[in-house]
Amino acid sequence: MESSKPSRFFLEIDLNRDGRQTGFVRVPHSVHRSAYGWIPVPIACIRNGDGPRVYMQAGNHGDEWEGQLALGRLIRELDPAQVKGRIVILPSANFPAAMAGMRTSPIDEGNLNRSFPGDPDGGITRQIAHFIDTVLLSDTDYAFDFHSGGSSLTYMPSTLGRRHAEPEKTEQVVGMMRAFGAPVAYLGLALQGADLTLTSAAARRGVLCMGTELAGGGQVTRSVLKATEEGMLRLLKHIGAYTGPTVPAPPTRLLTVAGDPYYVYASEGGVFEPLAELGDEVKEGQPAARIHFHDSPWREPVVVNFRHEGLVICKRVPGRTERGDCLYHLGTDLQL
Repeated sequence: MESSKPSRFFLEIDLNRDGRQTGFVRVPHSVHRSAYGWIPVPIACIRNGDGPRVYMQAGNHGDEWEGQLALGRLIRELDPAQVKGRIVILPSANFPAAMAGMRTSPIDEGNLNRSFPGDPDGGITRQIAHFIDTVLLSDTDYAFDFHSGGSSLTYMPSTLGRRHAEPEKTEQVVGMMRAFGAPVAYLGLALQGADLTLTSAAARRGVLCMGTELAGGGQVTRSVLKATEEGMLRLLKHIGAYTGPTVPAPPTRLLTVAGDPYYVYASEGGVFEPLAELGDEVKEGQPAARIHFHDSPWREPVVVNFRHEGLVICKRVPGRTERGDCLYHLGTDLQL
């Protein structure tokens, strides 16, 4: 439930001023080494008169690098004269997690994308979620959340969006996904804690939202980073917030991820041997992975099967796995 209390954060920049501004969101943090200290969360605003109000963020999970780097370049290079309206950018939203290279915050173990609408009296991560919700999302038209697979997963570069009750809103989201131009785009992701995510926070405020899953594996790939940078500009141009040049969008395959059978989980702890790769088309019942028992190598590995047909769009990266870890998820073609 949304708190009626205001955020205690101090914003160094003026979101209502034209031009390019950079600075920090000051997050109060009193600890042993710094009694009156604050955590500096980087923020930028590029504004030019009237037009769409846009919020862009990455680093919702700190070990997802592609969006953080692409937004950094956007901050440095986007010409305010080619902007219409206002673009607010939080490139490393869960800044403590980003500095640690972790999915969750080392301060409170908070997962920012399971913390909305947040709490101004909660831990640092819930305080950040509350600031984003009550200060940034409350005054915007569009929200874009750039994720990747982080340290434990890798994806076919993808966009994702929420299916709305109003068909015209769903069509707008699909239009934004096609403008970004990732190889695949999917609707209806069955996500743990879906009502606690930025996407749900945006929906509660009537803000159109689109996300991404941009490769991952704990690394940055130049080709994916370049595609992300180009996709961001196309996305901004599509909604009328950018007037500069773009390169044409490649085709996008529209998919759905429709519930638990689309996911494959480890049934035992051991070493994960993948039997399918990103981009493979698989059948229900097809072997997906072997789990090897390196602590008892005389045991036969356990085979885990796909529970649905579809396209492999996500795969686990680390070899060592525990029961309950996600190994894959699939998408199937969607006709709107």
